[in-house]
Amino acid sequence: MAEAIKKVFADKKEQDEAVFVGFMTAGFPKKESTVDLMLALEAGGTDIIELGVPFSDPIGDGPAIQAANTVAVENGVNYAECLEYVKEARSKGLKAPVLFMGYYNPLIAYGEEKAASDAAAAGANGFIIVDLPPEDAAKFREICTSSGVSYVPLITPSTSVERVKYLSSIADSFIYVVSKMGVTGSDAGKSMSASLPELIKKIQAFTPVPLAVGFGVDNRTHFDFVTSAGADGVVIGSRIIKVIQQGASEGDAPKAVEAYAREISLKGQDKRPLGRLKQNHNGDAEGHPSPPLPIPADEPVGGSTFKVNSAGKLPSRFGIFGGAYIPEAFVDCLNELEDEFVKARNDPEFWKEFESMYGYIGRPSELYLAERLTEHAGGAKIWLKREDLNHTGSHKINNAVGQILLAKRLGKSRIIAETGAGQHGVATATVCARFGMECTIFMGAEDVRRQELNVFRIKMLGGRVVPVTSGTATLKDAVNEAMREWVTCLDTTHYLIGSAIGPHPFPTIVRDFQRIIGREIKSQMAEKCGKLPDAVVACVGGGSNAIGTFYDFIEDESVRLVGVEAGIDTPLHSATLAKGVIGVVHGASSYIIQDAMGQLIPTHSISAGLDYNSVGPEHAHLKYSGRAEYLVADDFECLQAFKLCTELEGIIPALESSHGLWGGMQLAKTLPKDKDVVICLSGNGAKDVAEVLLTLKKKEWAERLNWHVAQ
Repeated sequence: MAEAIKKVFADKKEQDEAVFVGFMTAGFPKKESTVDLMLALEAGGTDIIELGVPFSDPIGDGPAIQAANTVAVENGVNYAECLEYVKEARSKGLKAPVLFMGYYNPLIAYGEEKAASDAAAAGANGFIIVDLPPEDAAKFREICTSSGVSYVPLITPSTSVERVKYLSSIADSFIYVVSKMGVTGSDAGKSMSASLPELIKKIQAFTPVPLAVGFGVDNRTHFDFVTSAGADGVVIGSRIIKVIQQGASEGDAPKAVEAYAREISLKGQDKRPLGRLKQNHNGDAEGHPSPPLPIPADEPVGGSTFKVNSAGKLPSRFGIFGGAYIPEAFVDCLNELEDEFVKARNDPEFWKEFESMYGYIGRPSELYLAERLTEHAGGAKIWLKREDLNHTGSHKINNAVGQILLAKRLGKSRIIAETGAGQHGVATATVCARFGMECTIFMGAEDVRRQELNVFRIKMLGGRVVPVTSGTATLKDAVNEAMREWVTCLDTTHYLIGSAIGPHPFPTIVRDFQRIIGREIKSQMAEKCGKLPDAVVACVGGGSNAIGTFYDFIEDESVRLVGVEAGIDTPLHSATLAKGVIGVVHGASSYIIQDAMGQLIPTHSISAGLDYNSVGPEHAHLKYSGRAEYLVADDFECLQAFKLCTELEGIIPALESSHGLWGGMQLAKTLPKDKDVVICLSGNGAKDVAEVLLTLKKKEWAERLNWHVAQ
């Protein structure tokens, strides 16, 4: 099956023409549209078809393909459906090679080896997976080779020479060259990158494998520019999606697609040859190249020849979790970030600067003995680590200060961030105001509604809030949009991620700035009690306050590490560690809340900050290894703890923190009175009062909680 792709490139080279690769999303605009559109692409002169496998969270795609993914997922299209489309298209006479293009998680859910063998059986010819790191790419390429299908790597303008060498070495049919940084998308009014010829020459210096260039190609003028730059093929995707959408609105999408494909391929028209045969001085008198079919042989993958040189100064995984599963365009900036963080981490002056901000943050935060909560629980002493007293009202300021100092070292002038509950958004806007940097915060539209006060605080601080309406309009979608924005403006912008999630090195960076919580707990307990705590407890969404609390106790086996997630006994929950499965999303391998085919599904928590489909990879490792235990508190249990802390201690906790309070109180009840349980009170509840008020106005909630303050 891989041979069919090689032959297309070889035949086109002999004809002195370029290969036209057309992309379309399976299941868009309707489930039953796909096969007719594939046949229309071929009828219009498309040589190779990329069939997009829908994924709920495509971080590397622009608006057109992102919207098509959303529609296809809503239409119930998954990898199994894609196999059926290819089978049906082959039965109706489709001859063009077909490549499945998409993200890794649906293939993990389906089973990688089964995915490859079933692809071959269905008549597909290979895969383009946009977010595979090198070690996984090599493994997956071997799986593809064993099934007779091709693996096509991607190279971008930012790909280092070492990675170009490596990725070229595992290409067996062609290489997809990304013409520009950023996400997918095309615009007829924009010209192609002037540096494209240089990029193509750089890659061709290391490999004879054909190169197909995509991203930004909209019309035949763009097509001709790409081929004149030296490409062997041209990929068009976003423009085809737009043509499909327009054609569907006019009643005949296949007709529109075929007509557009003919505009690009010039099928049935006089074509100007590329002129490359005459340039081949090793050919015969007619200019035929020698050898006539330059089909690259399959090379074994592995061994020292194919090692990739990268920053490599920090462990990129926590056991089997973590890594950097990101589109190639992100690789260079993540390496830059890792390099600078390693330098900062080893520089005493950096930590002096960080510590000089403690007065601004409000550190050290108090370790407070909650006597009335202790009396109510009737067991171990309950201590509250008062991160709610920090400037801006939560633990988020610790990481925000650390990362903006890092951004300064990187020479960045603009900060972007995601936020769920709004506390990270407020902390980010605060440090941007303090250091005079531009600030943009991405926030799910549903969270904008739930956290109106924090949205206003961000705006007062000079930040811009961008409501995200895609997907479930919550935290996961804010992360997606922030990553899409970041990749378009890497030179000037730092993504100040708020939790211990995302691709390496973000989980390590966030943890190291939050571990001040656990360090202070350890020293404060030694000062107050002359011992270690018997347990430390924290709520877990992405997991930044929890990993900051846990990290310095991991080696202290006498200390129990207890995380508390948000969960209810319905399909809508946020108990990722309790009920999720291992997969890949937002650049890291972790536990994920998804359906059987690898699509992320809606989550729920009364607390916006815990309403997330995944969890930091270090937490996944702590669960997998058994070092930490993770409980679940539902909305009712969260509100019970919220009420108790408010009424008994005169402290209004954040709803996120209330999950940790509930878990910590349940644990304290089971322990003797000479034991000590420390609960990280990660945030102030002022931001949640409006949401609690709306909840308590509902009679059933007021009666269930026996709390009639809103009636």
